[in-house]
Amino acid sequence: MGQVTIYLDDDNERRLKSAAEAAGMPVSRWVASLIQEKTRTHWPESVKQLAGSWTDFPDLEELRNPRIPDTRRESL
Repeated sequence: MGQVTIYLDDDNERRLKSAAEAAGMPVSRWVASLIQEKTRTHWPESVKQLAGSWTDFPDLEELRNPRIPDTRRESL
């Protein structure tokens, strides 16, 4: 397992410790979870499970069906 050293000013260090404490985890685990969240390359399973949850969401054909005429564009 790798180790990383970071340098923080006092204000950021205080906020980091406060956030980790509020989450009920050690600072190193809180930072590791933040890195994992921000560098994720796929959708979390909880988000995947939402697919199809909205019964009133328009389908692809309805989204692509232009009901309103396109706005006239100015020439360059």
